[in-house]
Amino acid sequence: MKKKISHIYEEYILRYSAFILAFLVFVLIMALSNIGNFKLDASADTLILEDDKDLKLFREVTARYKTNDFLVLTVTDKDKDIFSRDTLDYINTLTEKITELDNVKSVTSIVNIPLVTSSKKPLTELINDVPNIFSDDINFEEARNEILTSPIYKDLVISNDAKTTAMQILLEDNKNLEQMRIKRNDLSDKYKINPDYEKEYFTTKRTYDELYESHNNQIGHLIEQIRVIQKNYTTQRYEIRLGGIPMITDDMITFIRNDLINFGIGVLIFIISTLMIIFRKAIWVIAPVLNCIYSVLLMIGLLGFLDWKVTVISSNFISLMLILTLSMNIHIIVRYRQIYSALEYNKKQSVLVTAQKMVWPCLYTALTTIVAFASLIMSDIKPVIDFGYMMVLGLTTLFITSFILLPCLIMLYSNKNNSVISSNKTKLLFTDYLAKITINSKKSIYLAFSVLTVITIYGLNELKVENSFINYFRADTEIYKGMQLIDNELGGTTPMEVIIKFKETYSENEDDEFSDLLGEEDSMESNWFTTDKINKIKYVHDYLDNNKYIGKVLSFASSVRVAEIVNDNKELNSLEMSLLYKKLPDEVKDITVTPYLSIDENEARISMRVLDSNKDLRRLKLINDIKDDLSNDQYLQSEEITLTGILLLYNNMLQSLFDSQIKSLGFVMFIIALMFLVLFKSIPLMIIGIIPNLISALFVLGIMGILNLPLDMMTITVAAITVGIAVDNSIHYIYRFKEELKKYNDYSKTVLICHSTIGNAIFFTGITVIFGFSILILSNFIPTIIFGVLTGLAMFVALIAVLTLLPRLLITFKPV
Repeated sequence: MKKKISHIYEEYILRYSAFILAFLVFVLIMALSNIGNFKLDASADTLILEDDKDLKLFREVTARYKTNDFLVLTVTDKDKDIFSRDTLDYINTLTEKITELDNVKSVTSIVNIPLVTSSKKPLTELINDVPNIFSDDINFEEARNEILTSPIYKDLVISNDAKTTAMQILLEDNKNLEQMRIKRNDLSDKYKINPDYEKEYFTTKRTYDELYESHNNQIGHLIEQIRVIQKNYTTQRYEIRLGGIPMITDDMITFIRNDLINFGIGVLIFIISTLMIIFRKAIWVIAPVLNCIYSVLLMIGLLGFLDWKVTVISSNFISLMLILTLSMNIHIIVRYRQIYSALEYNKKQSVLVTAQKMVWPCLYTALTTIVAFASLIMSDIKPVIDFGYMMVLGLTTLFITSFILLPCLIMLYSNKNNSVISSNKTKLLFTDYLAKITINSKKSIYLAFSVLTVITIYGLNELKVENSFINYFRADTEIYKGMQLIDNELGGTTPMEVIIKFKETYSENEDDEFSDLLGEEDSMESNWFTTDKINKIKYVHDYLDNNKYIGKVLSFASSVRVAEIVNDNKELNSLEMSLLYKKLPDEVKDITVTPYLSIDENEARISMRVLDSNKDLRRLKLINDIKDDLSNDQYLQSEEITLTGILLLYNNMLQSLFDSQIKSLGFVMFIIALMFLVLFKSIPLMIIGIIPNLISALFVLGIMGILNLPLDMMTITVAAITVGIAVDNSIHYIYRFKEELKKYNDYSKTVLICHSTIGNAIFFTGITVIFGFSILILSNFIPTIIFGVLTGLAMFVALIAVLTLLPRLLITFKPV
């Protein structure tokens, strides 16, 4: 079988290299015809669990308490406070300018918020004609005091020092998109149970994706217009910041696009520089670079064809493809030049022999890396799963091109002058030095890695899982500055909600009383406002408000307390609240009642924003503390309280990812161990091959614990990916070691030979991978930067371990 494949490879690929290259170009052109479908996605859906039971509740609550998407524009007066007349006029002008823009439904700002306690009108008139700070009957000083102390406005519209105010820019409804989202989610649930819904689900999904892209383009254009206004109105006195989920999504798309470009160009420049330093011949720079570019472009075309969107999690796939392709190419080129330089074979035979000798170690290294990325599929998060599939497909692609495209280029463009290695260039000082240390410093090597292991164990015990969203971005980005300001001055950033599901029912006597006063038609709705329910809402509201990690809390209690201020600071009884509810105009109900109560569902919603920038915040502990405190309270029953919101969903995502990646690391190690066993047919070799890579992977997690770096959605995958990539060098070294040991039958001499041959290739590829990952520091996304630095560190430890600990273990235990 091997001879037959070898014959086909020689006669049809190497012999007709030019035709094969032409065919590969044709394949690439066909693949790139789908490049228009290559898309980016930075929506909140990319960071949640599709099968999360809390997601279903979140969607139900969102639909029930329908609120439009909105942007937040903050204005800071550096000279005076917000209540100076010229500043209010300035904010009024901004409000009018933004209101005129397309896709803006309304703008709520300090100049048009309703005021009740600072007006001279009686309550009955206020209900139908609510004034604002510019109204004639408003006492300005009282208006200032009302806004600064209002249960609704303080820390929401105005900061405590009155230097910063926030404007809420409410976006127009996109009813078609919302209806299609509901239909897609419904069909998704049905499709999981019944495959007959497949066609309808994917048709609906495509329609939704098209509507979503069109909507994003419209919002993107609106954000550009607002930023023009922001730029034009920012002065030395006034600082303007833009925030909100739509802006973050739009900026994240820009970040992902920039990361793809910057990473690709950065890694490509580094690759060219590295190849020029290593080989110093044009052919050995151009050939691998062409192969790298071909693999990446082919993958982009395939991703477009498969409709796999690139998210922030997979935004580094281009750099990974380039690094891994180059790594394999360097091994092939170094081995080819060594074989050709021996002058035993002509060029065609040398290429064939190289392919024969390298195909198995390269296949197994590709498979081990595939296993590492395939472990991501064990996650429940679609972008992580898609990233796993992307890299599995990408690694398959780069393996095929490395043994077809690269050999064809070698056949057509290499010659004796650029391929033969002079005898004085076979050794590198670095690898030769490590070889001598390995042979002569047994105790030092074991001591060094023992210390490394102790440090690792200590660090692993300090490791924690967190997802501080604000710290995902560089301090100089608009996202960070806006979130930091809102977090510090305007009540927090990350939303979470408590739903109170009331148990009691209406009594007949109470119902008759309300029927007499309000009429049969309104009594069932109005008599909902019992004192017990309102007190429970107030109780939970106050509990949350007193938590140091929670900023602004809003609920029906906020509106009730404003009404009580108007009522001479007297509490409203059930009848008074019911009468007030009946008289409220619909537009006032939409602000004060509808977002916080669902009378039909007999429940209340309490909205809070978590202070995401608080360094002591532990999100999982906060969530559990709220659940425990409210569920075990004598005043409340556990079944009455439910938590939901973005913070909860993100935390669920991270905890799920942590669990899946801990399991997947074990899975990766098990599968790689089996591969070692199949390849080398030796249990001792299997154990020796895994030890250096396991140390490097766990060491980087230990370093994270020591440096107090939390595991997040990017860094949590470092260990499994590190093992998958780093183990490649172990395979190449042991494979070559067995081959050379048969010739020399001397372990120490074999180490010297291996370090001067395969050791050089391992060093070159190791340095390429290390510095290739360092390119990720160009990202605006902090987890990507940390991922790059940590993976580079792990690769460095793995490189040293493979060139010291691994051969030392081979010499000590002599498993071959």
